[in-house]
Amino acid sequence: MKVILDTNVFISGLFFSGPPYKILEAWRDGIIELVASPEILEEYYRVGEILAQDHPGIDLSSWFEYAIQRVVIFSTNPFIEPICDDPDDDKFLTCALASECKIIVSGDKHLLRVSGFESIEIVRPREFFEKYLT
Repeated sequence: MKVILDTNVFISGLFFSGPPYKILEAWRDGIIELVASPEILEEYYRVGEILAQDHPGIDLSSWFEYAIQRVVIFSTNPFIEPICDDPDDDKFLTCALASECKIIVSGDKHLLRVSGFESIEIVRPREFFEKYLT
């Protein structure tokens, strides 16, 4: 099953326990396939580095190396007109279309509002975990 993780889910899974962490475990264990675009990976890295500064004992380099090796990367084309209220979130939708991925896991209200766009389901981490991983 192909899945796109919004940055908040990916980074939360690196720093905290709970559904985002369990989703990353499922990816590590080969239960799900994580897909992303170069723009999404760049955002993971940028946000992770900012949060790592607030948590000096955490080294994210091994996770990012793992992500680069294991994430299936798709090139995307931006939308002519924004779909989300926050156009920066459109990168997750364009990646879903390019990869033919039907599930985005996110807690972002702008993405959650457009669930169903082009048959892409956008679900919260707990809902994804309960629906697909248990």
